[in-house]
Amino acid sequence: MQYEALYENGQITWLTEKPPIKSARIMISILEEIPPQPQKRRQPSPLIAGKGKTLGDLVNPLVNNQDWECLK
Repeated sequence: MQYEALYENGQITWLTEKPPIKSARIMISILEEIPPQPQKRRQPSPLIAGKGKTLGDLVNPLVNNQDWECLK
């Protein structure tokens, strides 16, 4: 019997039906190495484009220095 599967990071994913066996000795033949796929960069939804606001200076904190002193 032959079953087709992919092996990736120690895991086997069956491409055809799974063998109806609980335990067996197996031999594995590597037919081809599949090159890793590049990670897709996530993009924000176009529904939120242009809706972000900068609430203060990007370098200085939003609260006064005196308020920082009371938090210490």
